[in-house]
Amino acid sequence: MASSYSNYINSPCAACKFLRRRCTSDCVFAPYFPPDEPTKFANVHRIFGASNVSKILHEVAPHQREDTVNSLAYEAEARLNDPVYGCVGAISVLQRQVLKLQRELEETNADLMRYASSLGGEMTSNYGGQRG
Repeated sequence: MASSYSNYINSPCAACKFLRRRCTSDCVFAPYFPPDEPTKFANVHRIFGASNVSKILHEVAPHQREDTVNSLAYEAEARLNDPVYGCVGAISVLQRQVLKLQRELEETNADLMRYASSLGGEMTSNYGGQRG
């Protein structure tokens, strides 16, 4: 992602544009908040604040920063959609869906076993012997 910022070298990053400040060459936000994604920074700023995001990015190893920003952006979006639970709410919904689908699968497998065993009994009585 850092290399894609070179396409916008003359334009301030979304963070600096949002904060109305000059974007310098050593801007910590620039590689992760390109000018064409203004809502990404706006959401992250609204939930975490620019100062906290800057501190987080400075504390994280450079090779982990892109993943960190993506996680912050995802959590910010989730918090805006569900201010109480955020990502945890989405995870809970998905876990409930998985449990429901697992129960449905178990029921379907049980139905298939009953159907297969009923067919086996019919085949045995029709032919006077066991299937083999």
